[in-house]
Amino acid sequence: MAVKLRLQRFGSKRHPIYRLVASDSHFKRDGRYLEIVGQYDPNQNPALIDIDEAKAMAWLDKGAQPTDTAKSLLSKKGIIAKFKDPKRK
Repeated sequence: MAVKLRLQRFGSKRHPIYRLVASDSHFKRDGRYLEIVGQYDPNQNPALIDIDEAKAMAWLDKGAQPTDTAKSLLSKKGIIAKFKDPKRK
């Protein structure tokens, strides 16, 4: 099973809110997911990025591949840098 960290869209027209979820790559974008990792609200100023670092690190350790946008959000929160740090383990 190939797991991806991706965004799942919610909200109304022209006012999206996204959840960052761990999902099997074969599931639909807004379909089933394995676990909610965080949320992203681009409508606020500045944009709200709320990610559970422990869950994100656990999924990255298990081999989950973030999509480009999810990787950008994880980088902004500093999670990718912590994941790649050789002293982490």
